Amino acid sequence: MSYERVAPTSDVPAGQVRVFAVGGHSIALANVDGAYYAIDNLCTHDGGPLGEGTLVGGEVECPRHGARFDVRSGAVRALPAVRPVRSYPVRIDGDEVSVDVG
Repeated sequence: MSYERVAPTSDVPAGQVRVFAVGGHSIALANVDGAYYAIDNLCTHDGGPLGEGTLVGGEVECPRHGARFDVRSGAVRALPAVRPVRSYPVRIDGDEVSVDVG
């Protein structure tokens, strides 16, 4: 695995999602009660920006049409999306978040 530093933990407050470029990928990084998860930033329904969506519990809702995805696994939780988004391993080193997009 090849983890790349993304941001300090303080850049993604609890209950929020932020977008970062990591290894040529646009990643939505979510903080769910102090646990960090990374998924692709593009909704599989129509390419909506998941990082601009609302995080409720462990699910992010696409701001375009309301599709929801589990940030822990990328699984679809609500239509109109039917395909999951890719999820990525996350590691915390001190106060730094790193993601493996390889």
